Amino acid sequence: MESDYDELDRRLAHALQIDGRAPFSTIAEVLGVSDRTIARRYARLRSAGAVRVLGGVDPTALGATLWFLRVRCAPAASLPVAEALARRPDTSWVSLSSGGTEITCVVRTESEADSEALLLAKLPRTPRVEGMTAHSVLHSFYGGPDNLVGKLGSLDAEAIERLRPPPIPYRPAPVRLDDGDRKLLTVLATDGRAGYEQLAAATGWSPTTVRRRMTELREHGLLYLDIDVDWRMFGVNTRTLLWLSVAPAHLEEAGRALAEHPEIAFAAATTGPTNLYASVVCTNQRELYRYLTTRVAALPAITHLETAPVIRTVKQAANQM
Repeated sequence: MESDYDELDRRLAHALQIDGRAPFSTIAEVLGVSDRTIARRYARLRSAGAVRVLGGVDPTALGATLWFLRVRCAPAASLPVAEALARRPDTSWVSLSSGGTEITCVVRTESEADSEALLLAKLPRTPRVEGMTAHSVLHSFYGGPDNLVGKLGSLDAEAIERLRPPPIPYRPAPVRLDDGDRKLLTVLATDGRAGYEQLAAATGWSPTTVRRRMTELREHGLLYLDIDVDWRMFGVNTRTLLWLSVAPAHLEEAGRALAEHPEIAFAAATTGPTNLYASVVCTNQRELYRYLTTRVAALPAITHLETAPVIRTVKQAANQM
């Protein structure tokens, strides 16, 4: 429940969303508490799975394609199929929705052959899979480095500015990963605050090389810092998936408007039967209804809306390269 957390927990989570690798001494100074208090508080929250800083990977920086899959199953088969999908290294955000008869997940495919094998051969032939639609992500309006904590957090503008790290220049260029890169990303995927000495031991590089390579991967848009939180900390108790159809001339406008909504955790333009997808978080069903009938209803040129409440999240961790 929300009462399990206090304001310092929420302010610490917000600080880490701004800069996941900020020294505890810097966070403590901004929040007006001691270094030891911040270190203890983060250790407690992390051990409880309530707050974790992670190194996220954008696979599209390596030319991969992201798909949203909607897999319809017989009720008794949905959980086993979802668990099988969750075990795949190329999946993330595997959820049961629509009363438990539909699985939604994100899948990364690195080539047309991968896409064909998964979408045309493997899944359709899985026993008790009754149907499937696939939506390729064309453009993300919100998500990835943009985390919902930034919308829900309570830090004021001055505190945010003091914590904000220097901007990282974007240098679009082909990226190739070697074994050291993969080891680096594997450690960061579980602990985005891992020290340079720890990362050096994992990769066989020097701490200076680790620091330089992390900077390069972030400049190329491959690596970003993310924060995973227990959303109940911010009073959020429900997640709902939205599948919308928007007139093409208004797709960009509608997507940008969605991204500004405080309830939106992710929004993207997609291919498929609908062309705009969003993940919505609300306090309860009453707030979801209010959101749908006010903010969503005001979006331009919406011709179709489908909602799918998430009843269970089977896998949440970001997929790795």
